[in-house]
Amino acid sequence: MKKLSVGIIDLVAKAPTRTMWMRVMGANFVSIMPQVIAAWCEEQGHEVTLVTYTGRENLIEELPSGVDFVFVSSFTEAALLAYALSKLFRSRGAITAIGGPHARCYPQDAQKYFDYVLGFTDESLIKEILRDCARHRPVGLHLLTGHQPVELPGVSKRWKFIEQTLRKAPFIKIVPLLSSLGCPYSCDFCIDSTVPYQPFDNDAMKEDLRFLLGKLKRPRVAWHDPNFGVRFDNCMDAIEEAVPPGRIDFIAESTLSLLSERRVKRLKRNGFKALLPGIESWFEMGRKSKTGRTTGMDKVRIVSDHVNMILRHIPYVQTNHIFGLDGDEGSAPFELTKRFLDLCPGAFPAYSMLSAFGQAAPLNLEFQRANRVLPFPFHFLSNIQMNIKPKNYSWLEFYDHLIDVTKYSYSPRLIFRRFLANGETIPRWLNVVRGFSSERYGRVKYFTEIRRLLLADRRLRRFFEQETDDIPQYFIEKIRGDLGQFWEWLPEGAIYHNPNAFLLSTEKEYSSCKLSSADAA
Repeated sequence: MKKLSVGIIDLVAKAPTRTMWMRVMGANFVSIMPQVIAAWCEEQGHEVTLVTYTGRENLIEELPSGVDFVFVSSFTEAALLAYALSKLFRSRGAITAIGGPHARCYPQDAQKYFDYVLGFTDESLIKEILRDCARHRPVGLHLLTGHQPVELPGVSKRWKFIEQTLRKAPFIKIVPLLSSLGCPYSCDFCIDSTVPYQPFDNDAMKEDLRFLLGKLKRPRVAWHDPNFGVRFDNCMDAIEEAVPPGRIDFIAESTLSLLSERRVKRLKRNGFKALLPGIESWFEMGRKSKTGRTTGMDKVRIVSDHVNMILRHIPYVQTNHIFGLDGDEGSAPFELTKRFLDLCPGAFPAYSMLSAFGQAAPLNLEFQRANRVLPFPFHFLSNIQMNIKPKNYSWLEFYDHLIDVTKYSYSPRLIFRRFLANGETIPRWLNVVRGFSSERYGRVKYFTEIRRLLLADRRLRRFFEQETDDIPQYFIEKIRGDLGQFWEWLPEGAIYHNPNAFLLSTEKEYSSCKLSSADAA
């Protein structure tokens, strides 16, 4: 195979960073797969440059020059920046590919702007792409394996790429690891709901941890598993065998159903400093929170007792909540969240809005069939912008509740209570920085502005009410300002996408199957 110059760009941010939270923590939100692909490319003999964009860099100066092939890893909110980068590199003669969540969620749209669009990817697929290394235009190739990779390059093979990212973290430096892929749960709104749970080999995990102990004085490790500890005893046995007590600090996302007090005590003994359990709803998801059919205030009491138990042992707990679910109605979901925070002052609440990210989840087909998905530009599709018309709320009513609960959650009084309730210095100050910057300043400001425009801007209101597909000028100007000099490289029509592309592709496949069956008959 011809030796290539390969550029890999991990878009952690979609625009220059404005919040203190992202300035402090942005470099720790890197993805693992760009590092994995970099290691695979090097093993195949190619020259590799990895660029991680956290919003603090001058991206135009960071971009590699003279490359033959460019991989871009992107969440959907950074997709327009990814599209602009592809056009820029194509103008320089490079072949481009996109992977990551956006490529999984919106492959049909991404095919218009990249030569290759990658779903699940393994080393053999990367080798095949680089051997082909050809232009596929005007429609790129959508390629994927039938499953997640069964193994990944370990930390020792990825170290040069991990180390360059750690240098970008000003104070707190976190190494991302995986002990599993997929998810054992079947929440139909989740991108991992249809991905089979797949644990990795424990010996590989031990090797990674021992390697880190030889490189860093006291490593911090974030497990990127959708649910850490499904095979709890196996994971903890591996950690206890490889890591002396007190040598590594761990962060993990898990579910309350996995976090009994016995297990939480074991996590504490082994250096776990932060846990991120999902609560999602006060009226649904009882299996994940171990509350069964209990709902409403009764569920709030059970969950708050459970989270307070965890906080007695683990200094930082982030609880994850979703607003806008079809089972929500009236003020109850928001008021119950406020009562939870009263009962559990040490928990940091993280809020997401129910959204349909293309073909990420089975439930998205139902929203598209019901014509409830709005064509918000990708730039705004994150956990703070709901792109589904609420079932039981008007938009104004929904934003009134959202602004109220957000102001309450990140009020100076609750931030101070959270500060007092947390027992260690770093979790205390992280809660303060995050509460005031990205949450109170960022979210409240955005929600309040959208509510104001719903009253003042008829074009925006008609867009929200699905009376027009014309993108409101407010969104266009925000995109222009965020992209800066990359606005000139944004492909024509890129801010528009078909929100029902998943449904259309499914119906097309169904029609093709019927035709094939008829021909066979």
